[in-house]
Amino acid sequence: MAQVNYHEPVLVREVVELLAGAPAGVVVDATLGGGGHAEAILERRGDLRVLGIDRDPDARAAATRRLAGVADRVRIVGATFGDLEDVLGANRDFLDGAPIVGILMDLGVSSHQFDEGSRGFSFRSDAPLDMRMDPTRGVTAAQYLASVEVHDLARLLREHGETRFAGAIARSVAASHPATTFELVAAVERAVPPAARRRGHVATRVFQALRVEVNDEPGQLARGLVAALEALAVGGTLIVIAYHSGEDRAVKAFFDDARTGGCTCPPGLPCVCGAVARVEVASRGARLATPEEVARNPRARSARLRSARKVAP
Repeated sequence: MAQVNYHEPVLVREVVELLAGAPAGVVVDATLGGGGHAEAILERRGDLRVLGIDRDPDARAAATRRLAGVADRVRIVGATFGDLEDVLGANRDFLDGAPIVGILMDLGVSSHQFDEGSRGFSFRSDAPLDMRMDPTRGVTAAQYLASVEVHDLARLLREHGETRFAGAIARSVAASHPATTFELVAAVERAVPPAARRRGHVATRVFQALRVEVNDEPGQLARGLVAALEALAVGGTLIVIAYHSGEDRAVKAFFDDARTGGCTCPPGLPCVCGAVARVEVASRGARLATPEEVARNPRARSARLRSARKVAP
């Protein structure tokens, strides 16, 4: 298959291992990106097909090139994993009655989106403050900042770990109306004294918070997890890779609820509420990238993989 330098996927070996024992069927790569995970899955298993979903047209184009050699086993759809139920309904012809034996959700931003300065995801390049994963719809980060109330922006920043200076940053941003990435950085720098800046860039958490908000990442994740568990065949595996603590906590909580069937009985006592476990979770902890992978791809350092096997409808 063609190799395309779009995005280096993380934890590929772990994803392929988790799907190694799956029966023949369809794997949904719900965050297709440049097609790296899909490529590895298809190379390992000739009896699997991949339905790839991504909202970013650049990603879909890159994946199409990368997977050209197995185009007969792939369908690529422009959508988000929050729309998974609708996507599956619209692509019944590709599914052709086959079970969905795996669903992968690799959250966050691709290397390409960070490195493509014009998209506005990174503070390393001066560009319009966009940050939309789908640049054809929705409000940009600049438009969001022009309309958000100061107290709402401060709350958003606190949710993403910017606790001490959230209020000051929100007021500085509101006063400056930034339209570019460098203008936003300057507004943040005016609010945070040099002596108080942590290791790393002063605007890191601000950019993360805006990206998450502009792309409705929490809402997409919540809807996507529910739809994924419903769509999986019994015995199928749901794999989620998260990159920041808020995402990882949401995934862990969802898996814990599905593992207990939503049991409300007191801990340590037999279940009498009639809850039925829907998944088995192999490990309560997340799987991390190996030191070798982190050395090769530093962005893998923050990746946290959790997986669950569906055991009941």
